[in-house]
Amino acid sequence: CLAGVLAVPVRKLSTRARRRRIARAAAASEVQAVETGSAQEVPETRDGMFRSLRIYNYRLFAMGGVVSNVGGWMQRTAQDWLVLDLTKGSATALGVTTALQFLPQLLFGLWGGMIADRYPKRPVLIAAQSIMGLLALTLGVLTLTGNAQVWHVYVMAFALGLVLCVEVPTRQSFVVEMVGRKDLPNAIALNASSFNLARVVGPALAGVLIYALGGTGPIFVINALSFLAVLGGLALMRTSELTTPEPVARAKGQLREGLRYVMERPDLLLPILLVGFVSLCAQSFSMSIALMARGVFGAGASSFGLASSMFAVGALVGALMAARRVRPSRKLLIGGALSFGLFQVVTGLAPWYPLYLLLLVPAGIALISVNTTANTSVQLAASPEMRGRVMGIYVLVFTGGAPIGAPVLGWIAELGGPRTGVAVGGVLTMLGVGAAIMLTKAIGRRSRAVVRGGAAAPAGV
Repeated sequence: CLAGVLAVPVRKLSTRARRRRIARAAAASEVQAVETGSAQEVPETRDGMFRSLRIYNYRLFAMGGVVSNVGGWMQRTAQDWLVLDLTKGSATALGVTTALQFLPQLLFGLWGGMIADRYPKRPVLIAAQSIMGLLALTLGVLTLTGNAQVWHVYVMAFALGLVLCVEVPTRQSFVVEMVGRKDLPNAIALNASSFNLARVVGPALAGVLIYALGGTGPIFVINALSFLAVLGGLALMRTSELTTPEPVARAKGQLREGLRYVMERPDLLLPILLVGFVSLCAQSFSMSIALMARGVFGAGASSFGLASSMFAVGALVGALMAARRVRPSRKLLIGGALSFGLFQVVTGLAPWYPLYLLLLVPAGIALISVNTTANTSVQLAASPEMRGRVMGIYVLVFTGGAPIGAPVLGWIAELGGPRTGVAVGGVLTMLGVGAAIMLTKAIGRRSRAVVRGGAAAPAGV
């Protein structure tokens, strides 16, 4: 009997040890692929649009993410509506709120990527998600009790941005640890699909609930409860099945090392620069949906939610299209960015609200094509020990443009009207594509010149 009792934990230990050996072998093969220059080579397989969901850990991650993303988009819609109510429709106040939420990324985003490299990612994500839930609950209580003021929204937006400095690069670089390199493009596209499915459901549901429940306070409380889903998924994961690289030891100059690594790699630099220029106007475009719906077409809360959902429908379609692709394409990256700028201009000129809603769909497809292609390109090109810092830089430019672009375009919209703000944003997006290409070439030439100079110096001596 004693032998039978002891046999169960022994078998469990042997199974866990076998899983750990498999995980270590997978991580070692990834490192070897990077060192031998074959890191970008992803097998040309098409096992289905949802193939990443066959992986247990990713399945938990994705299911929790859907619930949490719906709550997050409900809160985003409610937050914009609350600011407009508290400030009597001020576009500048709405731009300031958006800027404060993304300003911490501009100031501290690189440190967030370094934390993602130094510490195990799953515990970091659990802590970050818990704090985000508490922030949503606090704002909900303030609103329900009638004590909410616009500066409260500013503070909560800034605090949320501080948490996202760590949470976003950690979450982005955690995906490859769950699915491996082969399914990474598919997993990133499915993440985008989940995000944009929530973007379809969340704003529309928020608009209905704001009307039905008589205010925005309950929306913040619902979002706080939605974090329980993602926390439960993270807690139930099998750590033995994660291909976790060794944490990077603390050392001086790690931020500079990450920046130098990106500057010397055109395959990293181009998508990062392109996303940076697009993000200057992308966040303000999402903000402008509220201004166009309310200020130009005179729509109420439910119609505003419908406009946000139409943009998200396009993004969802684009993400599902990306899930079928095997590897990223530079042509798709550049073409998607130019198309998004063009559709910004066209939507700003739309004369009727139904036409405006229809034009939001291709705009969403173009934007998500840029985001998924750039994200996949960067993660595939980065080595495991640098991935957190590289994603920190990527997230910095992806969200750090909002504190610059949102207030400026909000101010332009206040002076010339929402249509002018949207059209100017589209023109700036198209100009940014050309600037990203030229900067990549210029920095690449300079890097090659420095390398040639360093190689020639010993010969001269």
